[in-house]
Amino acid sequence: MKILAIADEESRYLWDFFEKSKLEGIDLIISCGDLDPHYLSFLATLTSIPVLYVHGNHDAKYEKVPPEGCICIEDTIYVHEGVRILGLGGSMRYRPGEHQYTDREMNRRVRKLWPKLLWHHGFDILVTHAPAYQLNDGRDLPHQGFKAFLKLIEKYKPKFFLHGHVHMSYGREHKRYDKYQDTHVINAFERCIFEFEDDDPKNHLTR
Repeated sequence: MKILAIADEESRYLWDFFEKSKLEGIDLIISCGDLDPHYLSFLATLTSIPVLYVHGNHDAKYEKVPPEGCICIEDTIYVHEGVRILGLGGSMRYRPGEHQYTDREMNRRVRKLWPKLLWHHGFDILVTHAPAYQLNDGRDLPHQGFKAFLKLIEKYKPKFFLHGHVHMSYGREHKRYDKYQDTHVINAFERCIFEFEDDDPKNHLTR
């Protein structure tokens, strides 16, 4: 399964100069947040590819303008062609606003997922907006990751962990690819493509 992961910055390559051939072979599109809802609607409308998303900390506008034709996977496990995908959007709380959480609040969200995790026997892909704690995150509070994500990875050992939030255009160099135990970690900033079946995706990630 070939997956296009996107986050944080709309790709001009896809939006301004769109051709269906650019998405040829893509089976699934996953947004890790902080993208214009019209951009997600555009991708969903002009292709037959399912578009899944979680919220970023700047996505309060989704309440009034939800991405049409897209599937929100917040706090649930979505199964696509047998692949179990868990969604937990939002960032660390650093000011008043929606889609921001303290560590305790994120832990509470995870605890509520336990029945679904039991029913589905875990998950294959973890999709979040923020990174995990000390795994490609920032040391400032707004960009700090969640410890709850590390616990999920350690317990359920998903094949992939997709996140956004830490832009690769920031002064501090953030990695496109990392690995934590047996889980491949991908920063979805702007866009990248990977194969779910690939055992060594860092050598085959494409933009």
